[in-house]
Amino acid sequence: MFFLLRALVLVLGVVVDHLFGDPDTKFHPVALLGSLISVWGVPARYMHYSNLFQRLIGVFFWICTVFLFTLPYALFEWYASPLLYLIGAPFLFSSCMALSGLLEHARSVSDSHDMMLMRKNAQNLVSRDTSEFTHEQALSAAYESVSENLTDSIIAPLFYFCLFGLPGIALYRAANTMDAMLGYLDERRNLGWCAARADDVLSYIPARITGLFLIMYFWCIKRGKEALAVYHADRNKRPGYNGGIPISLIAGGVGVQFEKPGVYVIGIKERMLSDAKEAILHTIVMTTVAFILCAVFTLMILELRVSII
Repeated sequence: MFFLLRALVLVLGVVVDHLFGDPDTKFHPVALLGSLISVWGVPARYMHYSNLFQRLIGVFFWICTVFLFTLPYALFEWYASPLLYLIGAPFLFSSCMALSGLLEHARSVSDSHDMMLMRKNAQNLVSRDTSEFTHEQALSAAYESVSENLTDSIIAPLFYFCLFGLPGIALYRAANTMDAMLGYLDERRNLGWCAARADDVLSYIPARITGLFLIMYFWCIKRGKEALAVYHADRNKRPGYNGGIPISLIAGGVGVQFEKPGVYVIGIKERMLSDAKEAILHTIVMTTVAFILCAVFTLMILELRVSII
């Protein structure tokens, strides 16, 4: 029943996420995680220490934060009865995966008619300053963030849940959140060094799985060659080992251009971003559905094999 239960929780967790979304409350587990990180993740507090010592502090608190966040999920995974697990695990699962929230944030930008509100909503998705963005630049920031988060907020959490259950999805969410808050090349460079490197490692395989599913999807809609062309040309323009994979494939497959002003341009502009909202969001949803079906099928096969043995 082990793999069957995990498959059921995966499906039910996605349903819970769809029904309840991402509740805007300070008591949400990830909101509490963010509050914990903000307590110790203050670079100014450590500026008088050496760079090495700042990195060591970052490593120490990374370990402590992952442990504290993952522990409740692990205890529930290990000690809950099967019935209690089936009832409670989908809600714990959904707290670490953000498909509905991701789509909602993207629509909050694309559906905004007021330019100031549009820039403000885009700022919620990216770290760059959006105060002077044009309409297309704001859309680019939003859709680029959604494309990258196809890995970070959807495929990677699902992947680690399939492998390690609730402790796996919680550990990844803690690591990815720390990277989102601290993994920058500014005054947070040393304190967030561990967070950035850990996220690179943990996201390495999921990013490539995401890329594989995107290629299959675009091949099915006869846009595979275009997606691969932009992937080969532009994926390394995006800093990091992982983010450029989904961003470049979606840009090429949908036929749009993502731009970070003054830094990089990814893709070939076959159509305006304002005309591509449904195509981009549909790509995110279909890729997620394909991965979920594949994951559930694999877990069922494993359950069948264990039953036979």
